[in-house]
Amino acid sequence: MLSAIQTPTTTFTRQPAALVLDGVHHTYRRDETIFDEGEPADRIYQLISGSLRTCRILRDGRRQIEAFHFAGDVFGLESGETYRVAAETLSPTIVRVMPRSALEALACERGDVARRLLELTTDSLRRAQDHVLMLGGRTACERVAALLLDLAERTGAEALLDVPMTRQDMADYLGLTIETVSRTFTQFQHDSLIALPTTRKVLLRDRRALEAMVD
Repeated sequence: MLSAIQTPTTTFTRQPAALVLDGVHHTYRRDETIFDEGEPADRIYQLISGSLRTCRILRDGRRQIEAFHFAGDVFGLESGETYRVAAETLSPTIVRVMPRSALEALACERGDVARRLLELTTDSLRRAQDHVLMLGGRTACERVAALLLDLAERTGAEALLDVPMTRQDMADYLGLTIETVSRTFTQFQHDSLIALPTTRKVLLRDRRALEAMVD
């Protein structure tokens, strides 16, 4: 259930190395849908806190996770009129929402806004390309290692990772079965690459070895 806790504005600010949308704040519980695939793409979102996945359902009924998003990420940017994916929360989440029309108007008026949107679009395309290459050319161990290292980089964790997604989420993102993901974690534990203090925490015990695996 979402609740508005602030009135919307139509300004757009930028902090060092970060883009900040101004708009209404909404709160969501875990496992709620922010928007669904095929809905009108009339809003742009930014994560204030929490985490989420963007995903779609394939024709054969399988779920494909396109990306995971964390605090600071902007999502919901679309070139078409509808969302290509659904956005679903992985944890209690607060998002900032801005009308797409307001953002497009600002981009026409301000060059810095247009440039930052281009950077966001380019970064999203790069991540999508990296994801495709990973699915096509890496082993299961390399895929899981790459995901753990990406989580560490994006959340600023040195060794202990808070992992909001389930093993099934990981499998649907990595193009693996949940059994393969679980076996890979067990193998990493056996090889002293990681430790698992809880089901939602991963300790990187040998980060260099994981990086060498990915490189």
